[in-house]
Amino acid sequence: MSEVEVMPGHRLVDGVAFELTQGLTPYRDALLRMEREVAAIAAGAAAERIWFLEHPPVVTAGTSARPQELVEPDRFPVVVAGRGGKYTWHGPGQRVIYVLLDLRRRGRDVRRLVAALEDWGIAALARLGVAARRSKTGTGIWVGEGADEAKIGAIGLRVRHWVSFHGMALNVAADLSAYRAIVPCGLADSRVTRLVDHVPGADMEALDAALLAEADRFLAALPIALEATAKGR
Repeated sequence: MSEVEVMPGHRLVDGVAFELTQGLTPYRDALLRMEREVAAIAAGAAAERIWFLEHPPVVTAGTSARPQELVEPDRFPVVVAGRGGKYTWHGPGQRVIYVLLDLRRRGRDVRRLVAALEDWGIAALARLGVAARRSKTGTGIWVGEGADEAKIGAIGLRVRHWVSFHGMALNVAADLSAYRAIVPCGLADSRVTRLVDHVPGADMEALDAALLAEADRFLAALPIALEATAKGR
């Protein structure tokens, strides 16, 4: 059974709660919880939240997923996620970060949120010695150049009532053979990679610490508007 805790040693930033769930959280359970949280945030009944977790092996289908990109349809459970993007895989050894933010307060700019997530992942990986970057190949977080280019982090979002959910997934020590079940993010010629292939011995705890160290900068890229502050929203 998974265990929920407030991430140790990290304060609330701009009223955003950072939460860590230990163990593996079934994807459908997480999806139902996000649906509830989004409704509560939109109604002003809950604080914004950034949720760190892992899932059991699962393939999720975004709104642009095409059947031919599901190469091994019987290998993993497949869940229609409702987020943007195509097929992706989640499983043990991958850090998933769901961002439930009220974009009415932070500017109604989804592209800025995507860019801020990319910058957050890139900055955290830099703290661990990995030179990550954006790529013209597609959204997300990439390492390497040319034939050595590979994706280490994927981003997929949904927005309802101007509250974001879903978020970012970073491979730490995941079994990369799982990606053979799909065309990852619809990019047939792209490779995937993981943190331990670049920093031997790196683990989830190290990545979490790096992400938390860069969390203030991430939220600073999505500042709360003065009028939202004045209204107490």
